[in-house]
Amino acid sequence: MDDRLTTDEYDALTQIGKAARGERPSACVARNSKKLNGLKFISHARDGQLTLTEKGQQTLFLKQCIEGLRAVSTDALAHLSADVALFLGKKGHITHADDGTFAITQRGQESLADIDAASKY
Repeated sequence: MDDRLTTDEYDALTQIGKAARGERPSACVARNSKKLNGLKFISHARDGQLTLTEKGQQTLFLKQCIEGLRAVSTDALAHLSADVALFLGKKGHITHADDGTFAITQRGQESLADIDAASKY
């Protein structure tokens, strides 16, 4: 089964992750919950509450990292969350200067090129 998600499905994952307990799901979540549950990105509790699985959390974090890497490639002053900046720095995709700017490394550029090449299929 193909684990590629559409923008709408990513939005639904994000909404599920941010939803307050007992909050009624949006139309976006309702529209995509069956596929997301089938792919094991979310789970249904007995009380009907939707929660992200570990796979769903990892997928959202990976998406944030890719978006952060793209942002840094176009703007050295791009805002990155602390966990994304730490992860990308540890993996050698970006460097952090003392003045608060980021720079994408050669490894980061190669990773972005690989991601772009893979997403065209």
